[in-house]
Amino acid sequence: MPPSSPQVVEDGGEEDEEELSGGEEADLRSSSGRGSLLTRRGITLRVLLKDGLVEPGDGVLAIHYLGKNFVGDLLNDGKIRWVETGQIFNSPSAWATHCKRLVNPAKKSGCGWASVRYRGQKLVQYKTTWLHKYQPSADMSLVSEDDDDEDEEEGKTAVQTDEKNKNTKPGLHDVMVSRRTDRERVPVRYCTLGTRDAARDAHTLVELSAFSAINRFQPFNVAVSSNVLLLMDFHCHLTTSEVVGYLGGRWDTNTQLLTVLRAFPCRTRLADRDSASAVEEEICQNLFMRGLSLVGWYHSHPRGPALPSLQDIDSQMDHQLRLQGSNNGFQPCLGIICGPYYHGNQGVASTITPFWVVPPPEQRPNDYGIPVAVEVTYVQDNFLTSDVLNEMVLAAPDLVQFNQYWCPDTTMMDKIKGSLSCHAPKDQAYSQILEHIYSQLCNMH
Repeated sequence: MPPSSPQVVEDGGEEDEEELSGGEEADLRSSSGRGSLLTRRGITLRVLLKDGLVEPGDGVLAIHYLGKNFVGDLLNDGKIRWVETGQIFNSPSAWATHCKRLVNPAKKSGCGWASVRYRGQKLVQYKTTWLHKYQPSADMSLVSEDDDDEDEEEGKTAVQTDEKNKNTKPGLHDVMVSRRTDRERVPVRYCTLGTRDAARDAHTLVELSAFSAINRFQPFNVAVSSNVLLLMDFHCHLTTSEVVGYLGGRWDTNTQLLTVLRAFPCRTRLADRDSASAVEEEICQNLFMRGLSLVGWYHSHPRGPALPSLQDIDSQMDHQLRLQGSNNGFQPCLGIICGPYYHGNQGVASTITPFWVVPPPEQRPNDYGIPVAVEVTYVQDNFLTSDVLNEMVLAAPDLVQFNQYWCPDTTMMDKIKGSLSCHAPKDQAYSQILEHIYSQLCNMH
């Protein structure tokens, strides 16, 4: 007896998208203009797949609803396979409605494009990108109608739950950090950028390529101390404003190994140019005193994906050129982006992204540099150095309110503790030291 095929679920509730046949999709790309007839319901996952805005993959789709997580595979035909059961769904709304009804049987519809995330970003953002690219004159309400209702409904549910738990978490709904203030920025693929364009938003995020994808080998190895990660992650958590810092270490030309041993936070606002030069001079002196070289830099994307923007790509290229020195000898410069408060992160841990930029081909000098992911070995330190501890008790501008809630059951301080526990030594003595530092932070307000 042949094996039974996976169950296909078609019910997406009242808001399910219309599925188009291949012929209908072709008709939409008629001579009257690409996608000119496309309505909000007509933009399907199959359309996004065909136009390269998303790619099929295992576990690339996710739904987070009332504390429950659901993971799905995006199939080549635009359908969704729920990992837990193997069920096949024809559309995001069908899958979202099914999953949400398991948690909340009263749920009537799933509003899938606002609920389902592809690699951490809401699918509705990809729909918007498609319309901007292929139908720039379209009314954006074609995308946004009903999509925001889902967030508002889930937000109301969270607040109602908090009201019931008032005795244990007083005023939670008043102090919870709003997720709706997060700036959703959908990363673009490098191949879609083309020639440098002054009219393009410098804050456009770009997905990282692999060295293998551009037929290159990573030209150096990298080892990063866990103390570096801890101090950098701590610095980035202190404020929801963007921060920057430098990385100190050593470059071994014989082994082609870049070792990152120390992080140097810049404790000034990015706009404070008067203080910036003094801070940088102090960091240079600290590097010299410790026998270290400048080997890189880091900065935060507080509430967005830890991916480089076009501006970051240009900055990284500038840093790489400066570190080469006057003799044009090769020394790599490592860039790191830390995303502490992005709600697309998995759990409370920050996303930390090491990257490098490959210059554009010589025959295309006006293209952007190519951002590539750097493979890194993380070395666990057995103790916290005095340098790290001293940095952690220094004052910083624009501190977050640590008693605010990052999500309904996690305060900002809980978030910091959880993320830093990934890097901290496991020795109980250091846990007590960190707890003392955390209590000092809370008393700064």
